[in-house]
Amino acid sequence: MENCKDKGIFLQAINGYTDHIHCLISLGKDQNIAKISQLIKGESSIWINKNQLIDQQFNWQDDYFAVSVSESQVSAVINYINNQENHHQKKSFNDEVEEFMNKYGWQLINN
Repeated sequence: MENCKDKGIFLQAINGYTDHIHCLISLGKDQNIAKISQLIKGESSIWINKNQLIDQQFNWQDDYFAVSVSESQVSAVINYINNQENHHQKKSFNDEVEEFMNKYGWQLINN
């Protein structure tokens, strides 16, 4: 989180599970999702590899997923992010993605 602060990224919450992370970020007027994702992925990859947290070279996948959150839902989203381990004991990440896609009519776009 300190690296985010140094780069002007307001990271409100971050947590993950075995194969993904969730971040709640407030973007500044000159920031965009792609650049912020690149910075977070890059800095975290460097840190993971420098500290040899896994036996092989760590790299994030190229993809990411982003949605906007209304101010009235920020507390609920922070709670959701903070409880990833309990949440994914009940529902897999893939099942959750499929549920969201069906519920909100989202479609995957391959660029």
